[in-house]
Amino acid sequence: MLIRTATTADVPAVLPMVAKICALHESWDSAKYGFLAHPEQRYEQWLMRLANSDGFADASSVRSVFVVSENEGQLVGFFVATIEREIPIYRLEEFAFIHDIWVEPEYRQNGIARQMVMLSIERFHQMGIKEICLDTAVANEASRRLFASCGFRLSII
Repeated sequence: MLIRTATTADVPAVLPMVAKICALHESWDSAKYGFLAHPEQRYEQWLMRLANSDGFADASSVRSVFVVSENEGQLVGFFVATIEREIPIYRLEEFAFIHDIWVEPEYRQNGIARQMVMLSIERFHQMGIKEICLDTAVANEASRRLFASCGFRLSII
């Protein structure tokens, strides 16, 4: 299994996985995740922009980690996170926010998600980012276990 930085050529193969993660979230909580039709299409330009970014650009451009997991030439997972500005009442000026992580069901339980998370932690550390945040659906116990195993802690409920 190869975990690598996503390219613009990967985006079309990532979009069906985006549709799956959106459908799953909406099935868990349609009040919170009330998506417009075809949310994956709304991701396309954003993901293209992230794939064009090297992640280490200056502060005025998008800084991100967008990686994919590839098995024999087929994409089987993706991870996307961006660096966000904190509101100016905190000592911390910016943080990374994990937007999505997905591994196709038949490839789960093989450590792929953990590898993507750990790679992102390393990359954000290289960028000088000291805090990484994410939201996890109440129903997503597997995700909470994954992130706890990677050193994350509960912060807000």
